[in-house]
Amino acid sequence: MKAIVIDQFGDANVLQERDLPTPELGPTEVLVELRATSINPIDWKRREGALGEDKEGLFPVILGGDAAGIVRKTGSDVTSFKAGDRVYAAPQKSGNGTYAEYAAVDQSELAVIPEELDFAEAAAIPLAGLTAYQGLVDYGKVQPGDKVLIHAGSGGVGTLAIQIAKHLGAEVASTASGTHEELLRSLGVDHFINYKEESFEEILSGYDMVLDTMGGEIQDKSFQVLKPGGRLVSTLEKPDEEKAAAKGIEGSHFMMKSNGNQLTQISRLVEQEKLKPVIGERYSFGEEGLRKAHRQSETHHSRGKIIVTIS
Repeated sequence: MKAIVIDQFGDANVLQERDLPTPELGPTEVLVELRATSINPIDWKRREGALGEDKEGLFPVILGGDAAGIVRKTGSDVTSFKAGDRVYAAPQKSGNGTYAEYAAVDQSELAVIPEELDFAEAAAIPLAGLTAYQGLVDYGKVQPGDKVLIHAGSGGVGTLAIQIAKHLGAEVASTASGTHEELLRSLGVDHFINYKEESFEEILSGYDMVLDTMGGEIQDKSFQVLKPGGRLVSTLEKPDEEKAAAKGIEGSHFMMKSNGNQLTQISRLVEQEKLKPVIGERYSFGEEGLRKAHRQSETHHSRGKIIVTIS
């Protein structure tokens, strides 16, 4: 199979096309013929070596965290899926990435793609959608009537988080540049903050939960908008424990965990027309296409998800 790999850490030019063996299946795995994947910031951070991975025995590495395609083969203990099923996932258990024509995915990580979505749209959902879902539901404990601030609302996680928060019955505020106001309003944002012209911490107050995908100074300022008993949930770094304790705030940090059951819950929102993926740029599968896609993601100015179509 064709795959895009890295043999060393570095810039986008280290992405190389390679012919590799099709993955062997474990008993609970399925072989997915990939039709689309997407770019997530963790991809190029890993490519740069920013995650602190040990080089010895690591390479070659296939990056990529979103899979959308067709089941071609199933392991001996697979009971939930069959050849021909349209499926998607944010695979983690196999340790293999999704910049490839095929991927082995554990059945516990898979969900059936809603009929409403094509493969490109499906590839926009798993990693970002599960991040948003787990941040809001598992860690944020969002309830109807809660006031929720979602940072970077025009990004991959943000666009899905806004819609999930609205489904949960929250009043939603979000930050983005002014060029994305119309998009965020269409997704259900109640209070739009143009971060280039306004300071969210001076405008918002009494919030129940903040979903922080930025870290640093943005996270620090987020303490100011939360009421006592509020939740500050970050995908990047653990909130300052002393500051959280002093303000009576629950701070938490998490990394997305692949979960087919939760992805199925997200699929139902798609079927109910309560959630739709937002796609910014599309690139073709190949060495140059992946390099361009990575460079675009690194600008931090993409609208929604960056998709790579494989076939």
